[in-house]
Amino acid sequence: MTTRAERTEPAIRRPASLLNKVPEVTLAFWVVKVLCTTVGETFADFLNDGLGLGLTVTSVVMTALLVVALVLQFRTRRYVPWVYWLTVVLISVVGTLLTDTLTDSLAVSLWTSTIVFAVALAVVFGVWYSVERTLSVHDITTRRREGFYWATILVTFALGTAVGDLLGEQLALGYLSSALVFAGAIALVALAHRVLGLGAVVAFWAAYVLTRPLGASLGDLLSQARTDGGLGLGPTATSLVFLVAIAGVVTAMTVSTRRETSPGRHA
Repeated sequence: MTTRAERTEPAIRRPASLLNKVPEVTLAFWVVKVLCTTVGETFADFLNDGLGLGLTVTSVVMTALLVVALVLQFRTRRYVPWVYWLTVVLISVVGTLLTDTLTDSLAVSLWTSTIVFAVALAVVFGVWYSVERTLSVHDITTRRREGFYWATILVTFALGTAVGDLLGEQLALGYLSSALVFAGAIALVALAHRVLGLGAVVAFWAAYVLTRPLGASLGDLLSQARTDGGLGLGPTATSLVFLVAIAGVVTAMTVSTRRETSPGRHA
């Protein structure tokens, strides 16, 4: 006998016409994520200060590039590694610039920015869940869910930048100490998930938010002058090193994806 719920289930699933647009959450995923967040911090500094473009011009140029990348991402019907991670890199830079604009151009305190972006993230999560009844990244199979996903990513990068700058600079914790604090917080989230039963969705998004200030702290640690508590590599060298690393890992992920989806392979 077929229940009413069973009869209506296909109608509920019908809008999910895309393959999942987000990569599997593996160690490689987190490695590239941290690399992208580091580049977001250092590349923004490189364009703004190193090339002398200024905050406004840099923000306009990078936002335009992000829009192009998002158009490419939304036009794909499945996860394409280079498109997805290019979008993450650009959204990382734009998220950094958003916080920097509030701090440097509009004189908004880092405390205020942190609170505003935290509230904004809660609002995005609330609307996303109220509409879709899920926040899982394993089911980004409609344009609407993808829209919620990328809106969330942008806010997490802006929030992470504000929190990282707040601890590392305004509270004078230092770049290395800040990185260790955020790494420890991520470890606690992983422990809570594996040992204490913290839900996978909550654990993922908590770790995702924390990797942003972790990457930003690492970027500042490597790029800032020794007199400011960094290692003095500069934003140019740091950005190049991490961009090459991202390209290498994403290339390996692309090759792996093609092998898995090539004809003749069976599960």
